[in-house]
Amino acid sequence: MTLFTRLFAAILLALTSAPTNAGKFNKKLNIGDAAPTWDKLEATDGKKYAFADFKDKDVLVVVFTCNSCIVAEGYEKRIIAFAAECNKPGSKVGFVAINVNTGKADALPAMKERWTKKKFGFTYLYDPSQQTALAYGALFTPECFVLDKNRKVVYMGSFDDKSGGDPKVKYVEVAVASTLAGKPAETAETSPAAGCRIVFNKKKDD
Repeated sequence: MTLFTRLFAAILLALTSAPTNAGKFNKKLNIGDAAPTWDKLEATDGKKYAFADFKDKDVLVVVFTCNSCIVAEGYEKRIIAFAAECNKPGSKVGFVAINVNTGKADALPAMKERWTKKKFGFTYLYDPSQQTALAYGALFTPECFVLDKNRKVVYMGSFDDKSGGDPKVKYVEVAVASTLAGKPAETAETSPAAGCRIVFNKKKDD
């Protein structure tokens, strides 16, 4: 095999092995993709929730977060307030948070304690398998996804444009409002908040 042939083969392999359905920042999903589903995951309220349990909502907001990230903590008040709006009677918007970190500070008992202490008021799921984050391509906390009625991804990235202080652009809120109005999100994808990386557990063959 000539050098040119080997080079061509390497380029072809790189092109065919690269993700063909990935966004600018998210390397797993793109805008318009069907959102990954999940089966019953245990929540801080003692119940279990599946993806299908939110089927009556015209929009579903999914946020990957955790207890131990200082940036996620900085977003808590804004997320709590936003989720409260979503949970008002007659709301067409569903909200769910998922934590996949498995350290002691992020395990379900600690989640329940924080959920009660901070009065989260929203569905907070624990996924120790970490499969939801992997399926969504989530890498940081908090990282947000807005899904339309057909559960297609219409926005993914940061909750807003500022981890501390007053944000100028509320990406998730704007995306939700646009989706309810039948319009595409003005900003469909951003980089995730400059938060903590999700701690993915090593596989046995790693």
